[in-house]
Amino acid sequence: MTLKDHIIARITAEGPMRLDDYMSTCLLHPTLGYYTSQTPFGQQGDFVTAPDISQMFGELIGLALAQAWLDQGAPKPFTLAELGPGRGTLMADLLRAANQVPGFLDAAEIILIEASPALRDVQRETLSQHPVRWLDTAFDLPDQPLFLIANEFFDALPIRQFQRAGPNWRERSIGVEGAALTMGLSPAQSRPELNFRLEDTKDGDLIETCTLASTTTAQIAKRIDAYGGVALIVDYGDWRSLGDTLQAVQGHKTTDPLAEPGRADLTAHVDFEALAMAATDCAYSRVTVQGVFLERLGITQRAQQLASALSGSALENHIAAHRRLTHPAEMGNLFKVMALFPKGGTPPPGLDP
Repeated sequence: MTLKDHIIARITAEGPMRLDDYMSTCLLHPTLGYYTSQTPFGQQGDFVTAPDISQMFGELIGLALAQAWLDQGAPKPFTLAELGPGRGTLMADLLRAANQVPGFLDAAEIILIEASPALRDVQRETLSQHPVRWLDTAFDLPDQPLFLIANEFFDALPIRQFQRAGPNWRERSIGVEGAALTMGLSPAQSRPELNFRLEDTKDGDLIETCTLASTTTAQIAKRIDAYGGVALIVDYGDWRSLGDTLQAVQGHKTTDPLAEPGRADLTAHVDFEALAMAATDCAYSRVTVQGVFLERLGITQRAQQLASALSGSALENHIAAHRRLTHPAEMGNLFKVMALFPKGGTPPPGLDP
């Protein structure tokens, strides 16, 4: 039985499936889900993330977190956490760079938030030189200072979509026509929690919400408020959600999100305003494009340093990687960075209050 068959059987028995339920099922079904049955990352997978492109990304993140740790008095012990760590490449690069800061690794308790058993195995191999602990959710993080990175984590959390209908909203859901999955709309109803979006939308406009993103951010903010620390969030999206941003990627190409459930990665743009509004217990930085953030952290100087030992195709690939991470036409403007930090404190390097 394919995952599509399983979903069709469920919808036939129970009625239309909410979009967030569909996304969760596609990504995390125990045996047929994308993260449990496919190889998502790298050239052989379906997409490439910043840590796959160049070691410079993780190195600069590591030094930024280490500097934030020093700025807050070098607390120990502290939690060094990553949400959705992929293959563990970012954490490995981060640890190698942060090792230059005396005391940082000795004080760090490394925790990875990862729901996929298959990816945990890959991370265990990548980080075999380090003591690592895994947790299922950010809700289980220990009560101590928290220095956290979430790179392309929030975009994979399940969303709901609502289409405006006068003063009311119709929710998009998944139904069945013949042997195909189709997108439909629920009857219009009042949704008081979306009243604030009546100001900036018109009839027919589509907005997206992500409860899990907000509750996860709130948990992180609570810990930073109580114990200190910093969270760096790097993802594609913008300050406020508007329009349909659900997308499926398979073999480095976009595809129909309903065509092959469990065989393609599903993501949506991150609503940074919603994250900021959920982080009521701490302060948040100005949202900054990734290219500017990395330039402020010194990526060009690091690129020149690494380039001095390279030649031929290795040098060409290195130059292309620097461009891909920073150029406005590549990931430089598409990806945004926001930090959470204690009220009354200062944001980590590279970001403005």
